[in-house]
Amino acid sequence: MNREWDLLHTPGPTPVPPSVERAMNQPMIGHRGQKCKDLLKEIAPRLKPLFGTSEDVLILSGSGTSALEAAVVNATRPGDEVIVVVAGAFGDRFAKICETYELKVHRIEVEWGEAVDVERVESTLQAFENTKAVFLTHCETSTGVIHPVEEIALRVKEISQALVVVDGVSSIGGVEINMDRSGIDFVVTGSQKAMMLPPGLAFAAVSKYGWEVVEQNDRPRFYLDLRSYRNRLGEGQTPFTPPLSLLFGLSEVLNLLDEEGLKNVYHRHQLMKGMTREAFKALNLPLLVSEEAASATVTSVKPNTFQAEDLRKMAREEFGLILAGGQKHMKGQVFRVGHMGYCRSSQVLQYIGILEIILKRLGHDFTSGAGVAAAQEAYLEIIKEVQEC
Repeated sequence: MNREWDLLHTPGPTPVPPSVERAMNQPMIGHRGQKCKDLLKEIAPRLKPLFGTSEDVLILSGSGTSALEAAVVNATRPGDEVIVVVAGAFGDRFAKICETYELKVHRIEVEWGEAVDVERVESTLQAFENTKAVFLTHCETSTGVIHPVEEIALRVKEISQALVVVDGVSSIGGVEINMDRSGIDFVVTGSQKAMMLPPGLAFAAVSKYGWEVVEQNDRPRFYLDLRSYRNRLGEGQTPFTPPLSLLFGLSEVLNLLDEEGLKNVYHRHQLMKGMTREAFKALNLPLLVSEEAASATVTSVKPNTFQAEDLRKMAREEFGLILAGGQKHMKGQVFRVGHMGYCRSSQVLQYIGILEIILKRLGHDFTSGAGVAAAQEAYLEIIKEVQEC
């Protein structure tokens, strides 16, 4: 099937809006010229509301993982004790980056598919009083769990001076977060998920306290030195050559978000989550994550009557519907549906209808049309609740 017909519903990369694609096709400019300076000065302040901060949001060239590494290398020194919540593949990645940079890592291992308890973080922090930083994943992409990072940050700040560092790669732009309100010190993300861009940009926001630590940190760093990015941003520059086409696209993404309004953006993601989860329940598909811990950007299913990879294969080959599989020990056990960024409720109805056909083909027991009907009912109910507020 022609790739132009593909229906991309992975948790990243995600589809890019046509107006963003057009923006990225603008003629190339010099990265040290006035046009680039004007572009960066226009973009930079408009990123702040996405992070809930009055501080600058730094723009890096790289994947989301580069931003995770930047947070580690700027916030810590070799030998520092840190706590890392590991509830999936990306919490594990954060821990491995910390270990690579010679930190003493205390892992909080959480069952995949569950959110970490605030009390567990607190008790671990009390057990390791020399902890310099607590590393958290906002949305654990590998499972579809949303962790209570703001609540955790508030508790951490009540009892310690530890930094709170958050991976927001699959949440920023789809799930509200407020750094300043909660005392989070670092939030990092990438461009290819709810930010509706191709891969290649990373973003980092740092609190005032975080900057104090960064400035006092004598660890050597070069490309990922956040001080360089902050200093050059004030000049309308980046320290190294940025992906200029992505910056053009980012400007248009911010236009789209402004036009919709962030409150509506977050509501849209909650709506798609609700429609998807209610549809899967009606289709007798076991959800991996509880309602309380479920992310608004990705939903995971752990089927027990067919092979997850069989469903993914049929969806891809027969309908061009691209879904994600499980990672690490969940490989082959789950399939994951991304509903973030350039996605809306009409597309939820589309992929639920497709999955009903495939489930029939796989011999799964459910009432035909039940998934689409449940998604429709969820839509009507959620919209009604919003209108009554």
